[in-house]
Amino acid sequence: MRSIRICLLIPRSGAAGLWSPSAEACGRLAVDEINRISGILRRPVELRIVNAGETGATAGRAARDAIEIDGADGIVGMLPSFARDSVARAARGRVPFIYTPQFEGHSTLDVMATGETAEELLVPAIQWLSEAKRARRYFLCGNDYVWPRASHHIARALIARFGGTVTGEYYLPVGQHDFDEILDRIKVTRSDVVLPYFLGSDCIAFNRAFCAAGLSSRVLRFSSAIDETVAYGLDVNETENIYATSSYYASIRSRNNGAFLERYHTAFGDSPPPVNAFGQSCYEGIHSLAALIEEAACLDARQLTRLYGRTFQQRTARGNQARSVVGGRHPIHLAQIDGYDFSIISGR
Repeated sequence: MRSIRICLLIPRSGAAGLWSPSAEACGRLAVDEINRISGILRRPVELRIVNAGETGATAGRAARDAIEIDGADGIVGMLPSFARDSVARAARGRVPFIYTPQFEGHSTLDVMATGETAEELLVPAIQWLSEAKRARRYFLCGNDYVWPRASHHIARALIARFGGTVTGEYYLPVGQHDFDEILDRIKVTRSDVVLPYFLGSDCIAFNRAFCAAGLSSRVLRFSSAIDETVAYGLDVNETENIYATSSYYASIRSRNNGAFLERYHTAFGDSPPPVNAFGQSCYEGIHSLAALIEEAACLDARQLTRLYGRTFQQRTARGNQARSVVGGRHPIHLAQIDGYDFSIISGR
């Protein structure tokens, strides 16, 4: 009996490549767990880790090769949103495609997204910054592609709703680290808060430059693009006044996270890749795909898509519910970086 082949499609280089070690570890943990309880449809599961590359074109080619050459039965993708449509086109009508990271909130019926949306992540943060920090002047910056631009479009409406104003907006291509113009504008506009939506290693580079410019003690930073992996790329003094939102942090105390962390460290030891929301999303994405296939009792992509959003027994590190909805919503947690720790301020 042939195994069921799941392709975990992740960038191993470029700005998003810093998440690949944790994504791969979380993916392997999920498949090991599934195989210990009889696999999928009583067939063993084989995980193929596939490099998505650094562009939409490379991701699309990698997805096609995974289907046509490697015989993938499903794709779980943790990759930037500029690559999502290319993968969706390659998978359309052929294999199911689970898209796992946070995203701007718009996707096609061919994409089953399990991550949180930009609006879910932005609402509690901008409300809290407005009410608790009396922030009024916001500067928006990030990489020049759909996720940062769409996130900032949503942020503009929220900032106005809570009585604030946008002082400026600036975008750079992925991989470009010349931040001088952005930092000068932040200073000139006397902004209270900066919303930097840079990807992975670009996010690390921006926050280092921000601190070197002497801004970290007097201008707040908020972004849902900052997680444990990004924080570990900064010096302790470079994390001052950084706030973030996510539906998952390693520091969250919950029924599911406690059990997940125990299994993770049992599998990979005391010093594995740091646990973070992007890596955990791969763990949840593979369990989501397994739950859908079991419920449909087949591998047909269209049938699985029709079942998406219903309640199945599915493992996740998020929340406390024993039964989780595939693609369901989870509480959003606002946190402040304290050194390298994420201290939870509130959850909703």
